[in-house]
Amino acid sequence: MWKPMSWRSVRRSVAVVALCSAGGVVAQPLPAPVEHALVRAQIPPDALSIYVAPVDPQRAPRLSWQAGIPMNPASVMKLVTTYAALEQLGPTYVWRTPVYLDGVLDQGAFRGTVYIKGVGDPKLVSERLWLMLGRLQGMGVKAIAGDIVVDRSAFDVRGHDPAAFDGEPFRPYNAGPDALLVNYKTQVLGFIPDVAAGVAHIHYELPMGHLQAPGSVPLAPQGTACGNWRSQLQAQWGDPQRIQFNGHYPASCGDKNWPVALPDPDNFALKAVEGMWRSLGGSITGSVREGRVPEGLKPAWENQSPALGEVVRDINKFSNNVMTQQVLLTMGKERFGQGSFDAGRAALAQWWQLRWPAADMPVLDNGAGLSRTARASAQTLGRMLQTAWTSSVMPEFIASMPISGMDGTLRRSKASASAHLKTGSLRDANALAGYVHGNSGQRYVLVAMINHPNANAARPVMDALVDWTAQD
Repeated sequence: MWKPMSWRSVRRSVAVVALCSAGGVVAQPLPAPVEHALVRAQIPPDALSIYVAPVDPQRAPRLSWQAGIPMNPASVMKLVTTYAALEQLGPTYVWRTPVYLDGVLDQGAFRGTVYIKGVGDPKLVSERLWLMLGRLQGMGVKAIAGDIVVDRSAFDVRGHDPAAFDGEPFRPYNAGPDALLVNYKTQVLGFIPDVAAGVAHIHYELPMGHLQAPGSVPLAPQGTACGNWRSQLQAQWGDPQRIQFNGHYPASCGDKNWPVALPDPDNFALKAVEGMWRSLGGSITGSVREGRVPEGLKPAWENQSPALGEVVRDINKFSNNVMTQQVLLTMGKERFGQGSFDAGRAALAQWWQLRWPAADMPVLDNGAGLSRTARASAQTLGRMLQTAWTSSVMPEFIASMPISGMDGTLRRSKASASAHLKTGSLRDANALAGYVHGNSGQRYVLVAMINHPNANAARPVMDALVDWTAQD
């Protein structure tokens, strides 16, 4: 039978763990504020791993608690992937998506085939797709008497199952990578209540071809609390050709957005390209289909992505899984000419071996931390962060991390310290890693991981650790 942990039992556990972790010599105990937070969260000390040290690797750590034990770092693993990418590809690296025209333009009608070759751009969002196809129209192409062919051969990622991780295939965090990744494979539905009309109008961020979608949904009875408004809509996502709502929307919610990874993700890019082309007033007599660009055909132009430094900022500030995977696959493609996870992991392993030949490399899996098998030790990650402090890409790397209590995934943090930290959370894992500015002026690397069924209650533990680190 489960019993709440007492302060005395936690102190006893701390003593045992400290004794064992130091090979029979009592190590530095956990800070009292961290111990108290563990009690309140009902998390035992042996579920926690910590490494806190000055950024200078020649100086001794301030706190090392089970720091050599590999644990699941959740999304903190993104720091490994993004730091490696910044050093291997460079902060100014860009993805160039070529567009090819194989045919002739005749008074606004293009007779032939338009090819779009995906190269792994992580940020081909709806507005950038709009600009890309708008440029095609700016060249005089209003009607296509033929097909639009999408070439996605740059990445070898077929067979991704968005339900495999946790049975939630329509959650955007489960979207899989794609050589032509449009809008993160996510549709964003905006609900705008119109009390006079008795409906909530629905705005779709991305026009989609071959998808029936309602323009509105009835409002709930007056006075209905917002509550779990998504469940009140009673959405039906199973049909890849149709979005359906059987419920209602509470007007008390005001305007809300709902990002959804739609069914049939393998055809998401095709539907998005056709939908956007038609929304711009373009016509097409053929279809938007998958294929390969013919050998020797030269691009009409290349659609350039934001620089990697900006992409990494989006990844770490908002913990974007699919963007991280795009970056890992790109490293494999650039290093070995193959956009696969095996190639990406091999490229990162070579980089790791050059920098830390004596340290065990983290178990990377997909590089994003959305994994039950990913592993890293707090000490290994901490030493990586110490090296990053003196790297030429340090400014871009640190600026990509959320600022405690201010933005990204740390905007609700209660820690009062000044810090740049990456968060990570899964059902049974909670992690934090980055840099803390001490009151003395000293900078510290901090890595903390909790693997326990109560990990979702660990935020106060992490806040207490961050504030203790700053109070030097």
